Amino acid sequence: MARWSSPACLLAALLAVGCGDPPNREINQAQGAIDAARAAGADQYATAEYTAAVEALKSAQDAVGQRDYRLALDRAIESRERAQTAARDGANGKAQVRGEVERMMTEVATLVAQANVRLDAARKTRARELREPTEAVAEINAEMQKAGEAIRAGDYLSPKKRLADLKDRIQRVIAAIDEAMTRQPGRRRR
Repeated sequence: MARWSSPACLLAALLAVGCGDPPNREINQAQGAIDAARAAGADQYATAEYTAAVEALKSAQDAVGQRDYRLALDRAIESRERAQTAARDGANGKAQVRGEVERMMTEVATLVAQANVRLDAARKTRARELREPTEAVAEINAEMQKAGEAIRAGDYLSPKKRLADLKDRIQRVIAAIDEAMTRQPGRRRR
């Protein structure tokens, strides 16, 4: 009987080690890292890595429910590492988009200023022909204000497309002003 008790004890010890406790500390660390990543903008600027971190955390929680604590520990650690990477990538991505948006805002503001200067010069001789470009510049100014508000609120993705569209529109307005200025007096556009 002593012969069988030794393997039985070994088996009981292995089962006890396998059962262990759930990796709550690591799961909490992973959740904290995911929260930090979201705060850094990873959910918008590093979506793939952020999503992988969230999925790994869910997998860890599912493994705890199945009492597979080793898998839970592995997934929790993976989640934490991916969330930390997502936070870093998200902050970098947000900074990059912010720089692009600020540059675009400056470009559009410069073009609007050029359009206003040209409109002021052209109004003296062709006020009637400049009604549409004048209205277009006013609309573009209003949309730039909205883009500026979004930027001040820390949203850089939504104004990026808007500013690209505004840049194209203001360039067309400037071309229309220039065309109106080069036409012969007395000749109207059809």
